[in-house]
Amino acid sequence: MKTIYQFAGVTLGVLLVALGLNMFLIPNKIAAGGVSGIATILHYLIGTPVGLAILALDLPLFLMGIYRLGLPFAIRSLFGTIALAFLVDILAPVLPVFTNDILLAVLFGGLFTGLGLGLVFRSGGTTGGTDLAAAILRSYSGVNVGQLLFLVDGAVVIAAGLAFRSAELAMYALLTIAIASWLIDVVQEGISYARAFLIISDHAQEIAAKITRELQRGATLWQAQGVYTGARQDVLLCIVNRAEVSQLKAIVHEVDPRAFVILSNVHEVLGEGFKRYK
Repeated sequence: MKTIYQFAGVTLGVLLVALGLNMFLIPNKIAAGGVSGIATILHYLIGTPVGLAILALDLPLFLMGIYRLGLPFAIRSLFGTIALAFLVDILAPVLPVFTNDILLAVLFGGLFTGLGLGLVFRSGGTTGGTDLAAAILRSYSGVNVGQLLFLVDGAVVIAAGLAFRSAELAMYALLTIAIASWLIDVVQEGISYARAFLIISDHAQEIAAKITRELQRGATLWQAQGVYTGARQDVLLCIVNRAEVSQLKAIVHEVDPRAFVILSNVHEVLGEGFKRYK
């Protein structure tokens, strides 16, 4: 059953990516990095179907993936790659171009591709391309994958700007990459709806009691030692939702105005009082 859900998730994600490419990005010459960006450039330069170009460009990566990562991983990548290439080409003649407004194309193209890729990754799949390249590069020690892929995407964007003779299109492509990257993280990690309080105080026990009583929230308490003073102090960790941030600040200030408080965003919280495990 889990495998069925994974394949369904990959298929739906790939469909969203194909819709984003065909309805928004490709018609407006937005080559937003990666293999699909290269395929878009080739489509306009020599007329190659985008899906076919994606498949041809991914083939060497697939073969290298078998060698470096093993057959099972490569097969999972192959499914996403073939599905994307097939859907891009099969849907291209029947889908309308929704807008010729370049900014709308960037926003909605980034939205569709980001949501789609996030769903693919969350379902344990890939669409080949730069994500497969990243997995291969991780198998080599000493390679900074993030920087290298950033350079690859940058090179594709620059190539698109030169091929289409438009610096503006290159800048719009960068904006699309940023939107899609953010949405990929949102789908995989969740929207930052929770906040983490790290409270260092001589009155941590009293603060914890008020949190439990007034907010009905739990907290974790441990003892730490200051490096500069050498003094031992209690440290309190508490996770709350956004609506409770002001209340918790007020509690801390009321009990110990001298408390040291660190407030940070939390992408996802699983467990009692928050999101259930799936």
